[in-house]
Amino acid sequence: MPPSANPRSHDLNSRSQAAAEIELAPLIDHTLLAPAATTDHILKLCDEAERYGFASVCVYPVHVPTAVERLYDKKVKVCTVIGFPSGATTAKVKLYEAQEAVENGVGELDVVINLGWLKMGEANRVHQEIATIVELCDRPIKAILETTILTPAEKQLAAEICLDAGVDFLKTSTGWQGGATVEDVKLLRQIGGDRIGIKASGGIRTVEDAIALVQAGANRLGTSRGVDIIKLQAEAVS
Repeated sequence: MPPSANPRSHDLNSRSQAAAEIELAPLIDHTLLAPAATTDHILKLCDEAERYGFASVCVYPVHVPTAVERLYDKKVKVCTVIGFPSGATTAKVKLYEAQEAVENGVGELDVVINLGWLKMGEANRVHQEIATIVELCDRPIKAILETTILTPAEKQLAAEICLDAGVDFLKTSTGWQGGATVEDVKLLRQIGGDRIGIKASGGIRTVEDAIALVQAGANRLGTSRGVDIIKLQAEAVS
């Protein structure tokens, strides 16, 4: 009688197969949102993103000019965050911040929605704020929903508001209040279908984390561990 299969071996083989089939690098927003980040840190981030073929670098607005200059004429986009991390700046300030980033050459904008308005039922105000940025900034917009602090009904409402406002991506979280979950990514994909991008962000540290989120429906991953993840992925398939 043949010996029974080793479940652990089967699990490892399945993970290796998934790691080989999913090309993670083009999905990664290589992120550095440390308050004390310096110009040297940003230049290193940009060089890593170009070397590994990441989708973008994600930096604070103050670092956009440095990143744009470093990545001039490269495939890697420059992304910045607006109203980060609380989403509680005024609509005028968010719009100014976004427009200044556009003037500085940014390629994508990750905008934190006003979570207080959402929880107060002020759906129209949330919509107007995001729709104005979409209309006036002419860049791909990722709306950050901060799903970790929302109820299921609030997640549904936030996603629907942002879809109606014309955003290009729904983004799970800032990473400051917890990270992306497979369940939230599946929910956002279910709500948005194929018409929207889904960015998972926060707590993505391993190849397994990244693959699980992509399989759940994410087509962009925000992480500061991009280099480690790609190196580990290469080891897993070697």
